[in-house]
Amino acid sequence: MRFTMFTGIVEELGEVLAVEPAQDSAVLRIRGPRVTSDATHGASIAVNGVCLTVVSVDQDMFTVDVMAQTLNLTCLGGLRPGDRVNLERAMPVNGRFGGHIVQGHADATARILARHPGERWEVVTLSLPEALSRYVVAQGSITVDGVSLTVSARDASTFQVSLIPTTLELTTLGLKDVGSSVNLEVDVLAKYVERLLAPAGAQA
Repeated sequence: MRFTMFTGIVEELGEVLAVEPAQDSAVLRIRGPRVTSDATHGASIAVNGVCLTVVSVDQDMFTVDVMAQTLNLTCLGGLRPGDRVNLERAMPVNGRFGGHIVQGHADATARILARHPGERWEVVTLSLPEALSRYVVAQGSITVDGVSLTVSARDASTFQVSLIPTTLELTTLGLKDVGSSVNLEVDVLAKYVERLLAPAGAQA
């Protein structure tokens, strides 16, 4: 049994070098000097919050296969050469737990609706898919494009996160404009609790 976990602490901004589409998949070639420093065939790297398996490594570049379902359900299908991406290696057993439990399994995509700059931070408003609404709570955790964040506010159809200068500088969230799409992963603990409390035989 293989269990891969991330923490939502982005290690570096990578760059998409090539996108090779196929009939039901695509091959991505990405530059990431830090995450490739110890990467081998079969290693797991989260790209914008999506767990992908390394097919090959060539100096500071790595290649991954992306299946059609992943391309359709996440924002990876819109990547183009030159795009920047958030990269994080799978957490080692003896690693420091800096964010929250992230599986790298995007639940849905959302759209950036507004950005409100502060003195040294920004409050970003994003759309909240109805299917995920019950898992998102104020002061709870959420992963946006692979970045572990705290929900600062929410209503029926939107939620907000506050981005500190480090997040704005070191992740793609500092680069994306209003209207851009992002990958969302809700807190898996909320989904486990929901399943455990569901009546016997009920669908998750």
